[in-house]
Amino acid sequence: MDIFDVYKQMERNDILLAFKGEVTSDLLSSVFQIMETKMDNLNENPKLKRKVYHILVEILQNLYHHLDEISAEDGDRNKSAIFTIGKKDDDYFIVTGNFIINENIIGFKSRLDEVNSLSKEELKEFYKKTLNNGQMSKKGGGGLGMIDIARKTGKKLDYNFLEIDNKVSFFTLNIKISNQ
Repeated sequence: MDIFDVYKQMERNDILLAFKGEVTSDLLSSVFQIMETKMDNLNENPKLKRKVYHILVEILQNLYHHLDEISAEDGDRNKSAIFTIGKKDDDYFIVTGNFIINENIIGFKSRLDEVNSLSKEELKEFYKKTLNNGQMSKKGGGGLGMIDIARKTGKKLDYNFLEIDNKVSFFTLNIKISNQ
């Protein structure tokens, strides 16, 4: 591996921070601190800084709490994820990727599509309804994360599932955060 090629690619793609590996609570704390410092150093508008930080927390906590356990035979896929955070012009972007068990895709995709089908006002109502229904997923979440991300960005969730084999796929989420 030529590390300078990696550096040039990160420069070309305006990457501020990139990570691949196991997502831990210590990692999240470090990433939040690093990004807060980077945004301070960029003299970022406080409103945009709060928006980016809030969405970053939501996205990375979703990764931390909702990664599928992949069997040992799949080796390094177990609890492994990748994410990049970048800034292009006045917009920030966060791209994440993680393995997901194929049998979990249908329900998750349905939820993402439902969020994407809603208007701004409908998202607000759906958020309140979900918050008040008190239902929790198998992994302890109430399903608010993706709704909140769509509400805060004002954009549709840009996602994809890449099938790796008959058991596992790779889920990607690409979020753009505008200064508006």
